[in-house]
Amino acid sequence: MITIDSQRLWHSLMELAELGAYDDTATGLVGVNRQSLTDADAAGRRLLIGWMRDAGLDVTVDELGNIFGLREGLEPALAPVVIGSHIDSVATAGAFDGCLGVLGGLEVVRSLNDADARTRRPLVVAAWTEEEGIRFGTDMLGSAVAAGRLTLEYAYDLVDADGLRLGDELVRIGFKGDRPVRLDPPYAYVECHIEQGPVLAGQGFAVGVVTGVQSISWQHVTLHGRAAHAGTTPTELRVDAGLAAAQVVVHLREMVASGKYGQLRATVGRLQTFPGVPSVVPDRAELTVDLRNPDDALMAAAEADLAAYLEALPVLRVDTRRMARTTMVPFDPKIQEAIATTADELGIPTMRLMSGAGHDAQELAAITPTAMVFVRGQYDGISHNPREYSTPEDCAAGVTVLANTAVRLASS
Repeated sequence: MITIDSQRLWHSLMELAELGAYDDTATGLVGVNRQSLTDADAAGRRLLIGWMRDAGLDVTVDELGNIFGLREGLEPALAPVVIGSHIDSVATAGAFDGCLGVLGGLEVVRSLNDADARTRRPLVVAAWTEEEGIRFGTDMLGSAVAAGRLTLEYAYDLVDADGLRLGDELVRIGFKGDRPVRLDPPYAYVECHIEQGPVLAGQGFAVGVVTGVQSISWQHVTLHGRAAHAGTTPTELRVDAGLAAAQVVVHLREMVASGKYGQLRATVGRLQTFPGVPSVVPDRAELTVDLRNPDDALMAAAEADLAAYLEALPVLRVDTRRMARTTMVPFDPKIQEAIATTADELGIPTMRLMSGAGHDAQELAAITPTAMVFVRGQYDGISHNPREYSTPEDCAAGVTVLANTAVRLASS
């Protein structure tokens, strides 16, 4: 069995968290804002690459900025086992989301080096570009292009809120590589990630075996009304885009509460009204709608309900733009079993659960057998928040399972 250095892993997590660190006034804690292809992300990438090279990895960067660190196997021609996740963050992040998977993969390599151990198959540690989708609007972007669901041209032409083009930002920070972005199918893909939910903590498990990822739908909705004076325009003559936006938020909650759509979750994470003047009835409202559901048929029914509701709103026009859409992705039973068996041999109890969040693993599952290791989060598993926290002991447990699973697969 491979033993990891838990203190080294923890130190790496904390050092990476210093890049993009900010003082969060809402929590009084230090958070992380390391959005994709920003200067902070570039600094994080350079730090990671330095660590990879120090561990003896052969580092390459592809056309979309995805980073790969290769450790040769005894039979280099064999397809590799890939361990990966991401180091980009949302604007109000903690130190663990994504980073535990990448730095956990690095710790796997470091621990193998410490033990002077070799694997039959090569091992690759991957850090994917723009997993969060926060800056350029499409989540799991780097892995989706690498696996062939999205095109490189689509990715290059995405723009952020300031109109900056992704392809140009890749060049600006020096991470537009020359390795082809389409990935040859590896032998297997394993990802370690914090759960980002309360299930493991509630059930008393430090580590979980992930069975799959639920369906995810992102839309940008624009409601067009008519501007009018707030004091002189009678209520019955108004076409209030702000009111319509509020009605959408309430309707989404009613859809969830109805039970008609199973375990549907619905979130309006961004809502803006225009012109944004206190004395003017809004003539435009823009909002994002995030729907999640483990059942594809019920997700489609929920989307149809929302579309019908938007069409019936008392506004002049409704425009919708699809930001992201993925179906429920089941993970490979054999890789799940390899994780569970490894954990059992290590004396680490596990439970099986589905992921409510999206992950790069769901994209890799299209081209290779894939599964994930979840690590328990504290404070009800809060994530995308500076309060995000997993203990050093739980991180070590998850990465120990990751390491020994990867070695098991790479010895196949």
